[in-house]
Amino acid sequence: MSDKQFQILEQQTVYQGFFKLETYTIKHSLYGGGWSQPLKRELFRRGNCVAVLLYDPDLDQVVLIEQFRVGAILQPERAWLLEIVAGAIEEGETAEEVAHREAWEEAGCKIEQLIKINQFYTTPGGSSEFLTLFCGKVDSRGVDGVKGLQEEGEDIRVMAVPFDQAYLLLEQGKIESGIPIIALQWLYIHRDRLRGEWLEQTLV
Repeated sequence: MSDKQFQILEQQTVYQGFFKLETYTIKHSLYGGGWSQPLKRELFRRGNCVAVLLYDPDLDQVVLIEQFRVGAILQPERAWLLEIVAGAIEEGETAEEVAHREAWEEAGCKIEQLIKINQFYTTPGGSSEFLTLFCGKVDSRGVDGVKGLQEEGEDIRVMAVPFDQAYLLLEQGKIESGIPIIALQWLYIHRDRLRGEWLEQTLV
């Protein structure tokens, strides 16, 4: 048995809406032995999600989106964020299926090839969200305009940006959402190899 253990002493759903909020009373084992005191914590319940960095190796461009985000309204001038395509995994869907669906709905792009970058918790201090991050090969020619599902209230501006320009936006602090920062940094490290592989496949 692992020496890392926890016990849920009490659990309660305090809000159920677009998202779900639960309260827990928990205790967990301590590194020095024994158990912690009972801890009361709130948990923002959200299902598993997917994000995909859409990359065109032919034009060396990435597809970025911009949309209003309620999480940023405490700093009103930052309420519209530059991000990458993302969405929640619905029951019965795989992460790969969501990547393809969201790329089309949010950016009008068809993914030609998909590779997984990593999986991680986005904000484990208080949220259950577990995210699978992909990089998808696309043709970015003609990518522009406003996309999103009207029935979901989406109003998403789409743009194809040269990679160097996108990375400059990151370094200038103009991309302030963690997921696209991780994705662009990954592409910065792996871009030459990935671009070479994808362009070679195109020529075969």
